[in-house]
Amino acid sequence: MSRILITSALPYINGIKHLGNLAGSMLPADVYARFKRGQGHEVLYICATDEHGTPAELAAAAAGQDVRTYCDEQHEIQKAAGQSFGLSYDWFGRSSNEPNRRLTQHFAKVLEEQGLNEERVDRMIYSVDDARFLPDRYVEGTCPHCGHVGARGDQCDNCGRLLDPTDLIDPYSSVSGSKNLEVRDTRHLYLLQTKLEQPIRDWIGTKTDWQTLAKSIAYKHLDEGLIDRGITRDLKWGVPVVGPDGGPRPGMEGKVFYVWFDAPIEYIGATE
Repeated sequence: MSRILITSALPYINGIKHLGNLAGSMLPADVYARFKRGQGHEVLYICATDEHGTPAELAAAAAGQDVRTYCDEQHEIQKAAGQSFGLSYDWFGRSSNEPNRRLTQHFAKVLEEQGLNEERVDRMIYSVDDARFLPDRYVEGTCPHCGHVGARGDQCDNCGRLLDPTDLIDPYSSVSGSKNLEVRDTRHLYLLQTKLEQPIRDWIGTKTDWQTLAKSIAYKHLDEGLIDRGITRDLKWGVPVVGPDGGPRPGMEGKVFYVWFDAPIEYIGATE
C-alpha cells in the first residue's frame, strides 16, 4: 500500500464558501481520499484557509476589525462549514501559521542564493491622503485596454488583461477613494521567472503520466513567455520579508511577501 497526500484548493479567507466551492475542489478531493482509504492506503487529506493579501485587509476594514481578528473568525467559520458538509480533512490549517511563515522565508532565501530573486526599484502608487504605498489591488481605475471602469491594479476583470497600477487611467485609492496619488520609488523582490522558463519546460517534458490537457495548459503559459514578477508587497498583513540574519531586510522594512508567493507554499506548511 502507498502513502498518499491529497490537497484541495485553499479557500480564500473572505466570504462564506458555497456549493460551487464544494463541488469544484473540495468534494472531488474528499471522494478520492475516501476511495483511497477504502483501498487500505495511508492517506493524508489536507486543506487550509488562504489568509494573506489585499482582499483580507479590505474585508477586515469593511467589517470594522483588525485583520488578525477577522481571519481568526473566518477560519473558524470555514472550518465549521467543512465539518458540516462532512468533509474528511485530516488537517485544516492556516497560511498565517508559523510553518508557512518559516517555509516561505526559507524558499525566498534559497531562491536568492541560486540567483533567482533580485531587488528592483519600482515606481509605485503612493497615496498622500492614506500616507502609504498602495499595493496593486488597493488601486482602481479605468482599464487602458478595454475602458472598463473599476479595473484593479493587478487585473481587469472585464477583459482579463494583467495590469500594473501605473497602467490605470484616472486611478484612485480603494481604501479611501482619494485621487491624491503620486508615483514614487520603492524597493521590491522579484522572482526571475525568465531564468526558469527552459528548466520548467524540460521538467514538464519528463512527465509521462500527466494528462494531455494539463501539459497543454502548462506549455501554453510557457509559449506565451514567462515574465519576472514582484513577490513582495507594501502591506501590513502577511509573511514578513527578512534578511539573511532573519531580521528585517535593509531597505525593505515593513514589507511582506505577495500572497501568490506564500499561498502555494502553505500546501507544504499545512502538511508539515
